[in-house]
Amino acid sequence: MHLAISGNIGSGKTTLTKKLSEHYKWIANYEDVENNPYLNDFYKDMQRWSFNLQVYFLNSRFRQVIDIKNSKKTHIQDRTIYEDAHIFAPNLHTMGLMSTRDFNNYQEIFNLMDEFVKGPDLLIYLRSSVSTLVEQIQKRGREYENSIRLDYLTRLNERYEAWISEYNKGNLLIIDVDDINFSENEEDFGDIIEKIDAKINGLF
Repeated sequence: MHLAISGNIGSGKTTLTKKLSEHYKWIANYEDVENNPYLNDFYKDMQRWSFNLQVYFLNSRFRQVIDIKNSKKTHIQDRTIYEDAHIFAPNLHTMGLMSTRDFNNYQEIFNLMDEFVKGPDLLIYLRSSVSTLVEQIQKRGREYENSIRLDYLTRLNERYEAWISEYNKGNLLIIDVDDINFSENEEDFGDIIEKIDAKINGLF
């Protein structure tokens, strides 16, 4: 079985991936942040490095999905390949931070990959306000994220909501994270477990 967690920067995807992996004994597939050779440069000069970064993420997540597909175990994935193609790359293009030539090239690569993958059995979307995202980003203190602009996060949030409203790749669970603290409050985490159990039981 393949589960995935989607959500904007700072919504809690990695934390929830880790906690669910430990709870259910699932294999966790994380977003390649620490070893990403473009991330620091991207946040310093988005226009110069946007295409390189997006292609790197696309390749990384495609490899993950292929590995998950070939595995006989249950995996939980931190962010999906669809978010790169439907949210991050189009947003950079609209903001003038990725050229039309690069964006069209990127979309061609994604469309080819999309023929070989299918959506997760369950997608968990972490819905969050921009103020909560900013609070979480500041709390974790990653140096390269200090320069993230509010308008960038706002635009991403708008694109996430538009994407989720039309999501048709499989089962969907939406969790509003503004008023809960699943990372530290076990009752809040337990509520998420109950919702996931109900969804998973409905798959079989």
